[in-house]
Amino acid sequence: MSPSPLAAGPAAFLTGLQVSFWLPGLVLTAALVIKLPSILKLWRDPLLRAVGGLLLFACAVFAFAAPPTIAWTNRVTGVPNIAAPLVYSLITALSASWLLLVVHWRNGHTDRRRQTRRATRWVVCVYATVVVALWVLFALADVPVEQVRNLDTYYANTPFMREEILLYLLAHTAACAITTRLVWNWIRTDGLDAWLRWGLRFLGIGFATNLLFSAAKFTAVAARWTGHDLDWLNTNIAPSAACVAATLVAIGFIVPHTGQYFHDRWLVRRRHRALKPLARLLRTVAGGREPLALRATAEIRLIRRETYIRDALLQLSRFLDESLRGRAYDAALALGHEPGRAQALAAAVTVLDAVESGRHTRGDHDGDGHGDASGADTSYLLQEIQALSEVLRHPEEITAVRTRATVPAESMSTHE
Repeated sequence: MSPSPLAAGPAAFLTGLQVSFWLPGLVLTAALVIKLPSILKLWRDPLLRAVGGLLLFACAVFAFAAPPTIAWTNRVTGVPNIAAPLVYSLITALSASWLLLVVHWRNGHTDRRRQTRRATRWVVCVYATVVVALWVLFALADVPVEQVRNLDTYYANTPFMREEILLYLLAHTAACAITTRLVWNWIRTDGLDAWLRWGLRFLGIGFATNLLFSAAKFTAVAARWTGHDLDWLNTNIAPSAACVAATLVAIGFIVPHTGQYFHDRWLVRRRHRALKPLARLLRTVAGGREPLALRATAEIRLIRRETYIRDALLQLSRFLDESLRGRAYDAALALGHEPGRAQALAAAVTVLDAVESGRHTRGDHDGDGHGDASGADTSYLLQEIQALSEVLRHPEEITAVRTRATVPAESMSTHE
């Protein structure tokens, strides 16, 4: 039995690792798909364009840097290692998009537009020059032997190719270091939304992890200059760091959008569930259950439940006893409840009394003198249905308030 790679040493173990470029590509694509509607709708917003460019270039990097794609590109063009300047150019463009993102994110205020435009021009000019230089250096270099996974170290001592490798790594490292610093400074800004802050944390960690990619590449190349072999840093550690970094960056863009979306959906569903006790209580008033639509969205179901409740309360309004509500409110305060809770308990007592007394039946609508509370103000009920429904979950509190509110004043004075 042959020894395991781990038993042969850390370098052998890491050399045996296989890195998948497709997982971060899929996550980045998902982030791009999520952001795409906003980008297309608000195309004039430079910040959204920067986000779109970043995600697009990131997807392209992982698509063209995958070893099968590199081999395909070389074969289709017929030029050995032509995929190298293509991938380096995409990495450089991605690095520029990081800087453009933070420029527009940090300086995108009305009073700083001039600085933003100046910084944008500087980034575009510098990194466009780097891309042109990469292709010029490749044309001057002699790289006849195809290298799909290990080109950076294989040609580390080759004239012009050596300079090309250093140029793209320096451009990448500079952009990564600047972006990481600005993002982490940004995280400490007051007033950020919680989901945005979490997204920035993932972005900061992702950009910082990209520095590990550069460090592994630089170390492996420098080792070749000194006659050593640390190619496993280039073939395994660097791609692994890039995959992890890209996944974290994609998550950083996904978290604020999806987090806020699911948080809003959760609040809607929680409000819908919270109104269930009141909706159940008012079934006898409304003459049946609320309309049920299984395919309706959570927002539509909430609107229908709120409408159902408000319609039932309006039908019940002429039979609400305002004097009972006042006594119940005083009773709730006397029992130690704070004013907001006391108002909800008083409303619950009043609604229960109207429902249970039977004054909402057909005979009471004939104007026979029993509708003495027909002028009751129901605005408080229509506005506070959430609080009213919530206290219905605590029948013991309602019972205590109702008992105290219905005790004659003389008896209360005697007991007190």
